[in-house]
Amino acid sequence: MNKNLIIVRGGGDVATGTIQKLNRVGFDVLVLEIDKPTCIRRNVAVGQAIYDGEIQIEDIKAVRCDNIDDIETAFENSNVAVTVDPEGKYIKELQPLAVVDGILAKKNLGTSKDMAPITIGLGPGFEAGIDVDVVIETNRGHDLGRLIFEGFAQANTGNPGNINGYTRERILRASDDGKLHIIKDLGSVVKKGQAVASVNGNEILSGLDGMVRGMINEGTEVFKGMKIGDVDPRVIPRNANTISDKARLIGGGSLEVILIMKKRKNL
Repeated sequence: MNKNLIIVRGGGDVATGTIQKLNRVGFDVLVLEIDKPTCIRRNVAVGQAIYDGEIQIEDIKAVRCDNIDDIETAFENSNVAVTVDPEGKYIKELQPLAVVDGILAKKNLGTSKDMAPITIGLGPGFEAGIDVDVVIETNRGHDLGRLIFEGFAQANTGNPGNINGYTRERILRASDDGKLHIIKDLGSVVKKGQAVASVNGNEILSGLDGMVRGMINEGTEVFKGMKIGDVDPRVIPRNANTISDKARLIGGGSLEVILIMKKRKNL
């Protein structure tokens, strides 16, 4: 077992809150992604390194790695390593101290307690004590970030978090099957009814006045109704380039779990 290695499945914006915390305190962090991540808040998602080769998010740097040598070099430079490995082959090969499932698929895509001495699941889809050691609540509200040692996180409500009274209106969804074309990218200020993107010429309109905070990559293959971005009613430009309050809080919970379980299991 490598006591300094944490493997995180998924490199989206919420998982990046956990990745930042772990990297900051000195753990080596390896992030396992799919070959074409659909990062919505791509400026603050380490998964974007799969496309760009590297990404700087606040005080951490994530780099794409295609083999073990690349991963070791990333760690030597105190960087986060990001690689394509949806099956999790590196988990068995590298034997980390902990595995964090941060895919946020609302269901378990294959994470199990026997993967590492410490296992954590973010959000619904996992049973604490059975699938993973601890589940962390990801639903906004009083229990956001709560550590669950037995049972489940709250079920997926299907409703986006409330920001300034807006929920579903904030979400941008694909208007057709095909390749996405961006009209208004991250950080753009838009009006309700304004076109922010299109698919096959069919426009995707903003549901409110605000700022584009999330938008997947240009040319991504999408399907009709797929979430492709979001608009924030708070027009604060730095919010497009900084980790969210939700991601930070969940990240703190992940670090807390690792410290608790290290003590409990005498690792």
